[in-house]
Order: sequence, then structure tokens, then C-alpha cells
Amino acid sequence: MKKIVTALAYLGLTACLPAQAMELLPSASMDVVQTYKIEILQVTDIEPYQQSLDGFLTTLKDNGLVVGENLQINRVKLDFNIENGGFWDKFGVLLRLRQEAERITMAKPDLVLTIGSTATKYTRSILSDAHIPVVFTAVANPMDAGCPSLQDAGVGVTGATLYMDMAESMRVVHQLFPDVKKIGMVHSDDVNGVAHVENARANAQNLGIQVSSKLVDKADSIIPSVKELLDHGKGAQMYAVPLDTYYGLRKYEPTLDLSDFGAEYNLPIVSFAMVRVPGAVLYIGADFGVVGNLSGVQAIKILKAHKKPDVLSILKQQKPIVLIDPERVAALHVSLPDTVLEKKSLRQDGLWLLNN
Repeated sequence: MKKIVTALAYLGLTACLPAQAMELLPSASMDVVQTYKIEILQVTDIEPYQQSLDGFLTTLKDNGLVVGENLQINRVKLDFNIENGGFWDKFGVLLRLRQEAERITMAKPDLVLTIGSTATKYTRSILSDAHIPVVFTAVANPMDAGCPSLQDAGVGVTGATLYMDMAESMRVVHQLFPDVKKIGMVHSDDVNGVAHVENARANAQNLGIQVSSKLVDKADSIIPSVKELLDHGKGAQMYAVPLDTYYGLRKYEPTLDLSDFGAEYNLPIVSFAMVRVPGAVLYIGADFGVVGNLSGVQAIKILKAHKKPDVLSILKQQKPIVLIDPERVAALHVSLPDTVLEKKSLRQDGLWLLNN
């Protein structure tokens, strides 16, 4: 009887409370804040890769995912003797990539970011088989990273690419340097470097430009190769720098030596990588940070909108950034067309940006 009286008293009390006090709390306010876990995997540690990661994390932060608050990241950088690495060293890297991919499948993160073609190509199948979404960045050509096409990344994978239509890049070179008919390019066995040189060669032919190239080991000096491209019947009138990790080694020694050589022989240098190359008069290409931003866009769709990577196309920067170093223009006594100069604007770093 006492229990019944108590219950009736409780009902009477609640009936007297204002309606607002009886409302249920919104379900969102009662939810535990979700913490997302992302694994980051790359081979070698170079400045452009950091730029890509910074762009990626900036996009995530702009969409409410902040490291240390609701986002946990674990970054693995596989370093090996990139300069002197032979077959067995490269085999060892591939083995370590496989081991890291298997570790990640056990950790079960919400997403994996692979930086560069090698990390993407040799881990994607293991991760996709484990149904862990993969987003890549800093990949020069998606097909060199195991993608079916430039737009479709394949099963369980999406991302953003540095790929640019080399036909457009060569058109810019031809517009600024119409008298150049022979370009020399030095590259290593870097996947991106090889693909970039071949792409440049194929598109240059349509403009009547010949691209000659030399393959070097990572430990090699660039000087003998640039000399050969100039002297041994090749007759290079310009040197071009591809997307190749070789140029970032030994504190950018290859780019410094190429700069000195170009200045000595009064030859212009164009960089197809948006990385500061001492001595380059012209830069054409995709920005690593922008491409990292685009990879972050895809990651947000997967994490917050719960979309599968398979339905997301590969993103890319639509138009290349074109920069000119006015100091190198003056040093080389280069005369640029007035139609080009009319489109320039001065950036804070002192370079000219050509507005399309």
C-alpha cells in the first residue's frame, strides 16, 4: 500500500511540473563524441609529402575533425637507403609495406591515408580486402598506383592526384619559349619520375619539341648527365625537372648543381613539380597542398557521409599553377611575350603568377 501511495505522489508531482521540464534531451546531446582513427603510411620523408599531409589535415579540421580532440592519427614513414638502395633494399621496403598493411588491418582504423604511389600501390589490396577505406594523395599518375584509370581508383580506394595534362604544360612552355626545340630531362627509377618523363616526351612531340632523357641512380651526381644531354649530339636548349624524389636528396644537391650548370651555359630550367627548385625560371604543375586538400574532401565524404570509396572519383587540380621567377628571367636575359606579361600578378614570395 505504501508503494502505491508513493507512486501516486510522484505522478502528482510530475503533473505539476512545467511542460519544458518534461521534455526529453535531444539524442545528439546524449551521444558520446566519436573519435576517428586514421593511419598514415608513406615511403621516404620529403617536404612535398608533408605539404600534402598538411593540406589533408587542414580540410579535416575545416570540417570539424581536429587532431587531439576527435581525431587520432598514427603516421608511419618507411625510410630506407633511397640513394644506395639496390634490389634487396627495395624488396625489403615492399615487405615492410606489406607488414604495415597487415598491422593496420588488425588495428581497424576508420581510414588509411597513403602518401605517394609506392605506399598506395603495394598496400591497397590488403587494406581493401579488410574493408578499410583507403584515400591516397601525392600520386603523380593513379594508374602507376594500381588504379584502373585516371578517374577510377578501383575497389576500396579513392583520393586525389598530382596528375596534370602534360599537353597543357607543354603548351605553356612553348608559349613562353617558342624557340626551344630540345629539352633535356634527368630522372631516377622513381615511379613518378619515369611516368612524368614519358608523358612529357609524348606530348612535346605534338609541338615539335624533342625530349631527351637520362636515367640516373639515386646516388649519382646530376652533372655528367646534364653535360651529356648538352654535348653528345643531344643539344638540350632547356632542362626540365620531373616529379622525382631524386631532386630532393642530399639537401637538394641535384637541383643546386642543375641551377649552377644552367646559369653557366645560360640555359633555362622549368620545373614540373611545385617544389622550389633553385635556378628554375618557370614552374608548372599541381600544388601538393591543394592535392592534399582534395584528398581530405574525399576522406570527409567517407567518414561523415559514410560513402564507400568505390563510388568516389579521383580528384585533381583542374588547371596547373604557372609561376615565373623574375630574378631568373633577368639573369638569363629572357624576353617573355607581352601577352604573357599582361596576365602576371606578383605573389608574396616574389614569383609571378600567370593568371589563366
